[in-house]
This record gives sequence, C-alpha cells and structure tokens, in this order.
Amino acid sequence: MSIIASSGGSSDFELAPAGNHVARCYRIVDMGSHKNSYGNTLRKILVSWELHGEDDEGNALTMPDGRPLMISANYTLSLSEKATLRAVLESWRGKPFTLKELSGFDITAVLGHWCMVTIAHETSQKNQKTYANVKNVAPVPAVIKKNGLPDGVNKVCSLSLEPDTFDQALFDSLSDGIKKKIMESPEYKKLGAPNQSTAQVPTDLATMDDDVPF
Repeated sequence: MSIIASSGGSSDFELAPAGNHVARCYRIVDMGSHKNSYGNTLRKILVSWELHGEDDEGNALTMPDGRPLMISANYTLSLSEKATLRAVLESWRGKPFTLKELSGFDITAVLGHWCMVTIAHETSQKNQKTYANVKNVAPVPAVIKKNGLPDGVNKVCSLSLEPDTFDQALFDSLSDGIKKKIMESPEYKKLGAPNQSTAQVPTDLATMDDDVPF
C-alpha cells in the first residue's frame, strides 16, 4: 500500500531515554483526518521507530521481553513548505525534495530505513506526566555505518485506511488508544466492513541508494 504526502509522539511502551539513538523505522499508520485546535481538518500519520543501543548507564534499550524500545511521532500528512513532516524527511535523507517528489511522495518508502533519532523528555502542564518526544531525525553517521548496523527486530508494516488495502489484523494489533483515534476519523467510518489484506513493503527498498535512503 501507499501513503502519499504532497506539498498541497509518544511511546506505546516504557519511556525511551532522552538523547540521540540509532533507530529503524518499522511502522507507519494512517490515522485518518482530524480537526486541530483551529478547526482545520488535517490527515495524520503515526511513524514508529525501534531504538538500538544503550542508555547512559549502559543498559540495552530493550523492553522486558527483549524487544527494542520504541517511540512514535504524529505528523500531518503534508509536504508543504512549512510542514514538520517535510523538514523531518529532508533532514533524514540529507537533501531537499525535488518538485516532482513534492507532487506526491510515498511515505512508506522510509520503512526499514535507519536513522538517528533525537529524543527529549517533556512534562505536560496538564497532567504532569513526562513524555518522550521525537525532536529530530538525521542520517546515521558514516562511522556507525562502517562498524555495522544491528539487525532489525520488528516486522516492517504500514496501515492504510483505503478500503482495498486496509489490514484488519494489523489494525487489531495496535494499542487501544491508537485504534480509538483512528476510529474517530471519517476515513475509518467509511470502511464499513473492512477487507483484510497484507501490509506491503515498497518493492524498491532494496535498490535504493544507501547514502540517500528514500
């Protein structure tokens, strides 16, 4: 499936440590359209990364079951000039988008690719809870690549809210909070009785230039 952006986060599990971490993008979820505080309806996506390495105390960035810690971030599905998603992707790939790419870029092209994720801890004034938020995404430094990247752990997947590619099993595997948000969208409500399908990884991932990941 494709999730197309054009120019026209917090973790599901335990809190990820602040700092810079080697990360692999393993999941993109179409969250559907939602109104913001200004009353504008915007299409949203959730991007998730698994984290690799150690914290400041030398502990592996893993959950009790041994899987990597993960972190997610919400973005408006837009590549307009001031869009956060555009800034994140251009920082990650290390070059700006071409005009052709801006006319329609398949966001699922980032699946399976590695990066450096900068995480900051921020406390909400509303509930006094501390959240781990993605502040920046950048290419993996050459010295880290030279020493070798770890093996990815989580299955690469993407959820589309298009009727012909909607994956019910993948939707059911999401946290209750994410599912609840998706179900509030008009795109989900239009699905009716969704068809099950297997989430697809872009077929051109293996042929991409390692220096420009997508």
